Amino acid sequence: MKLKFSKMHGLGNDFVVLDGVRQQVSLSTEQIRALGDRHIGIGFDQMLLVEPAQTPGADFRYRIFNADGSEVEQCGNGARCFVRFVHDQGLTEKSAIVVETKRGIIHPRLEADGLVMVDMGQPCFAPAEIPFVSESDAAEQPLVLPDGATLTIGAVSMGNPHAVTVVADVDTAPVAMQGPQIENHARFPQRVNAGFMQVVDRHTIRLRVYERGAGETLACGTGACAAVVSGIRRGLLDSPVRVQTRGGDLNIAWAGVGQPVIMTGPAVTVFTGEIAL
Repeated sequence: MKLKFSKMHGLGNDFVVLDGVRQQVSLSTEQIRALGDRHIGIGFDQMLLVEPAQTPGADFRYRIFNADGSEVEQCGNGARCFVRFVHDQGLTEKSAIVVETKRGIIHPRLEADGLVMVDMGQPCFAPAEIPFVSESDAAEQPLVLPDGATLTIGAVSMGNPHAVTVVADVDTAPVAMQGPQIENHARFPQRVNAGFMQVVDRHTIRLRVYERGAGETLACGTGACAAVVSGIRRGLLDSPVRVQTRGGDLNIAWAGVGQPVIMTGPAVTVFTGEIAL
């Protein structure tokens, strides 16, 4: 089996994108892991699969797989690359499209300046829906790690689960040590993305994210949305917020409870190719 693909990135968060509209794509978990291996495959943080929509009114269906082969609900940087891909591949001429994801509908739009704006939908704070084991949906929650450290987190779903903790300096934050402990914490039954946020001022943060199933990435779109939402709920930030990641900057706006989170940033095609499996 041969597959045509595009290698893309959103601020260094990299993807292999497959056209499942014009070619048959059926991959096992083992094959996804092999493609994601940076030594023997193509290498990626996530694989994105474009499919025909199954929901009336949607233009496409969008599926996301981590490098470990697990399928996840949402990916903000991937959503921007998705829009760039369907335009570059001639699958649509619409600037604004309706995309079906595992967790619901998103509304991305390709702007005239080449940036992509995505309506990421409303954040969710209900513990059962994140999912997060807690009796409260308070903006700040205590989390005791297996190594005995106690963190204060903000738990939020952006279509996928996030735990955001505030740190003094992201450069010295214990991301490699605490990231896996947070990701696999028993209070997050479907695992969680661990965000480490440094507040620079009320409209600027620095952010590192240890992603569920992928490890630390150079940028995380849903992680940026979750961090801003958590910061606003905690009274630390005001919308809009510039999120500085190791891969570059995202702009995030949120008007408050009941309103969608709006993310704007770049999407870049690195190369296209064909691989035999």
